[in-house]
Amino acid sequence: MPRTKVLLVDDDKTVVRIMTMLLAQDRDIHVVGAAHDGREALGRIPELHPDVVILDIEMPVMDGLDTMAVIHERHPNVVVIMFSTFTHRGASQTLQALARGASDYVAKPTSGMAEARETIRSLLLPKIKALVDHRSTQVMPSTAGSTQPTEVRTPKPPVRGSSIVPEVLVIGASTGGPQALGTLFTAIPESFPIPILMVQHMAPMFTRLFAERLTHSCALPVAEGKDGDTVEAGRALLAPGDYHMTLAGEGERIVTRLNQNPPENFCRPSVDPLFVSAAGLYGQRVLAVILTGMGEDGLRGSRAVRDAGGEVLVQDQATSVVWGMPGAVAKVGIANDVLPIDGLIAEILARAGARSAVDPNRARASRRVAQ
Repeated sequence: MPRTKVLLVDDDKTVVRIMTMLLAQDRDIHVVGAAHDGREALGRIPELHPDVVILDIEMPVMDGLDTMAVIHERHPNVVVIMFSTFTHRGASQTLQALARGASDYVAKPTSGMAEARETIRSLLLPKIKALVDHRSTQVMPSTAGSTQPTEVRTPKPPVRGSSIVPEVLVIGASTGGPQALGTLFTAIPESFPIPILMVQHMAPMFTRLFAERLTHSCALPVAEGKDGDTVEAGRALLAPGDYHMTLAGEGERIVTRLNQNPPENFCRPSVDPLFVSAAGLYGQRVLAVILTGMGEDGLRGSRAVRDAGGEVLVQDQATSVVWGMPGAVAKVGIANDVLPIDGLIAEILARAGARSAVDPNRARASRRVAQ
């Protein structure tokens, strides 16, 4: 297999030197060049043909946000991973970059070579390989009429009748999730009749800003979950970074519970604890959705939902940034359906008995608003 070609874009020459040295230690990676600002990077992409661009945000001449927008327009097949510090400003700008088409992000190490080496080994390299592998295995145009790859097993027959309306919607997402959730929430009406609980793999500062961003682009209020929040229709709660979020009964109420138990599937928050607790409380009245993401987080939780009689929908490979999490569920036959993101939206609204907040004739414009 050819090595993955990586272009580094950062105005800090020390960062470029360290990144080049550490990435070169992986036999599957070839650092083809470096650029010190966005304008230089845009000039080098046609020359170097990188598979992946590692992009800083704050740079002279042309910053990462503007650069990301141009890369997405001119070179849509290039994977872009944002590489910035986790300040409030950096987190906000990274979310904007994800909305403009960046595939993922990694926090720039700040405390020396040991941290840099661990960041590249445990975070950056797995993301590079997963994102490039996904691009290389996507459905070719000749088979694009089918949204389900051949390895997907036939879904198990529904355990319950479709006439049973769900009482809660739980969603899990990782890589590519901000874009998918942004698209989904533009269609969720303020009158959506059931509560929504979500896990998006993100660091603490990002989850709060992401919840605010969703609220500004949709009709339904979205908030970062707190311990003891009442689970009720008319609001969506997002698990805070570094905390698992579960559900518990408290008298006649169902409330959220936060904990810092060990990571599951290398993640905290993890999708599995939320899904398992929802299945235990709501049984067959759970609707679970697995969106784009790396790894297998959500597989155990999806099994629990199906075992309890609930239903599981997953995003298809063609519209996922990485078909890891949804693919893991689809491949073992747990999913009731495998759908593109627009199809998922329609199914969620239909099952919940809701109407879209978006005029179908303006759907494309609304998705741009989410970005």
